[in-house]
Amino acid sequence: MKRIANRIALTVAFLFILCQSVSAAQLLIPGGQLIGLELGDHTVTVAAFDDALGADTRAAGLKVGDRIIRVDTQPVQCAQDIRQALLRSDGQVELSVLRDGKAKTLKLRPKITSEGPRLGVYLKQSVTGVGTVTWYDPDTGRFAALGHGVNNSSGALLDMREGTAYNATVMSVKKGVAGEPGQLLGTLNSAQPIGNLTKNTVQGIFGTADQPWQGNPLPIAEASQIRTGPATIRSTVADRQVQEYSVEILKIYPNAKSGGRNMLLRITDPDLLQATGGIVQGMSGSPLVQDGKLIGAVTHVLVNDPTMGYGIFIENMLEAAG
Repeated sequence: MKRIANRIALTVAFLFILCQSVSAAQLLIPGGQLIGLELGDHTVTVAAFDDALGADTRAAGLKVGDRIIRVDTQPVQCAQDIRQALLRSDGQVELSVLRDGKAKTLKLRPKITSEGPRLGVYLKQSVTGVGTVTWYDPDTGRFAALGHGVNNSSGALLDMREGTAYNATVMSVKKGVAGEPGQLLGTLNSAQPIGNLTKNTVQGIFGTADQPWQGNPLPIAEASQIRTGPATIRSTVADRQVQEYSVEILKIYPNAKSGGRNMLLRITDPDLLQATGGIVQGMSGSPLVQDGKLIGAVTHVLVNDPTMGYGIFIENMLEAAG
């Protein structure tokens, strides 16, 4: 009986080691491409007023940033819901809005135009921006970007219900200086999506690509394999050209599971420093490579020193991807 028990224990141990080896051998294509992101959460927010039509609506108390949740009895999840409710109204509507987390009710009369009744406001139905691709999995077609989540207007993680990814190009760069982070100013190459977004998490944005992305796959590094010292970052800071730049890992924080601050790093590459001043907005998600392995992604810049920032472990991103 003891011999059988030992054999079972050895078998379990072998299977455990085998599973670890398979996981450690996973190969991912490192990114670095700029990507356009559009995240929708089925909310409609007032973005601005139409100067020609919005005076009465503004006077009625509606404000930029108000989330419209109902027009009369019609729940609102998109701009079309508002248009349909206005068409059914008898000249006056009751708007239910959320402002700073509190519900308010406003009564107003829409402007009658040749295109039908209008509130005289511009509406925002999604959060859009640019970021950088971290990795692409050629076996599953999944990809990751940013290394951190996208928040809503109140600062909480946006509850994404749907999302779309697009190819994007860097148009110009606002260089970072102490006290003022820089920014990659990008534009979409086409209105044709390149993939769907499936998850918005604290550890990054995840999705599936419509077409395979090319590149040389790299093994992933476990947190215990990452060391202080030289590494490289892959990023796009001009046109659509992905380049590798030198960085130095200064400190490692192995127990920081959330917040994207597992590594403190410094940009050391003179070409990247000349182009951007260091880490700038839009570079979030830029993959980090060390000793031929994908170790993580850049997530944050230090406001007082744009040459320095933080990165997240690749294993934390993969855990969030599920």
